[in-house]
Amino acid sequence: MRKSTPRAPHYWSLAVCLLLTLVLSSCAFPGLTTTDATLPQVSQQPEKTDLPPIHFPQDEGTHNNLTEWWYYTGHMQATDASGKQRTYGFELVFFQALRSNLPAVHPAHFAITDISRDEFHYDQRSTTAFNAPKPDGKSTQGVNIQVGDWSAQGLNGKDHLQASMQNYAINLNLTGRKDPTLHNGNGLITYGLGGFSYYYSRTRMDVGGTLMDHNQPLKVTGTAWMDHQWGNFLTLGGSGWDWYSIQLNNNTEIMLYFIRDATGKTISTYVGYTDANAKSLVLPAQALELKTLGTWTSPKTGIRYPSGWQVSIKDPHLQATLTINPLLKDQELVVLQSTGNVYWEGAVNIKGQSNGRSVAGEGYVELTGYKKP
Repeated sequence: MRKSTPRAPHYWSLAVCLLLTLVLSSCAFPGLTTTDATLPQVSQQPEKTDLPPIHFPQDEGTHNNLTEWWYYTGHMQATDASGKQRTYGFELVFFQALRSNLPAVHPAHFAITDISRDEFHYDQRSTTAFNAPKPDGKSTQGVNIQVGDWSAQGLNGKDHLQASMQNYAINLNLTGRKDPTLHNGNGLITYGLGGFSYYYSRTRMDVGGTLMDHNQPLKVTGTAWMDHQWGNFLTLGGSGWDWYSIQLNNNTEIMLYFIRDATGKTISTYVGYTDANAKSLVLPAQALELKTLGTWTSPKTGIRYPSGWQVSIKDPHLQATLTINPLLKDQELVVLQSTGNVYWEGAVNIKGQSNGRSVAGEGYVELTGYKKP
């Protein structure tokens, strides 16, 4: 991103410090670390609103809103030089925060779950751009965001990702296999004075490209999930959330989330289902039951997280019982230098039954707002 030269260095230094203070406060702005932190209880029907609908490809790019992010997670496989099969999970996320006339700030996180080595690695970055994003609905160039040498570029479901950290680097091409899923039916959630949020996902994207693993280039293939959310909204202070992306081998996908208030009470539940023909449905919250199977306590932070889940969905459109297990227990990100908080986001595997047939799958789970016991 091009940066303009400020006329008043001391003013810009103060402005940047103020903006980073706002962004790095997890109580004031925890939504920088999730795709779902701010979503309220949604209706089972799309809400009537005067806000414009989502348009592609214009809405793939940046917007002049308070909060925005592009979130990529996925699973990859490769064969190394010795013929050994290797498996990985990855997360790459870019955020944008706009506050008043302060410069836009762009934090980013990159993580690799090296399942074959039983290791988890991550890095974080943040940059402040002095040029404003293009106005809503004008650009047809898709997403083009860069933080240092990390980048995401994409148009019409064909995305390119690049990121690197010590011992790992990705250069990936992603291709959507389905039309985007518009959450809540129309991709728009409004909640009065609280603001509004646009939200869509590409629930199944083919992955191809190169992973550099300890200086060894590996040709990888796999499957990814992409979330894009933006709007004039802020998150609830002290809240937390659990988010699940589920990709099953019968070519269906499920997205679940639970939002908790500061007391730990669940105040919002969402169940989204995308069938094999890319038809998306919002299922009633009462159709879902979730049971935690265990816990894991971080040796770095002392935070105790749930670990392992059994999901049951009973609805005319979907009868499913699934067991979700982390591929590694420790997939915690301590990202105080970029978004000011700590969260668990990790690769999981899935087994169970869906509509009377055995299924398997993979996905990602995000856990925020948990504390030391």
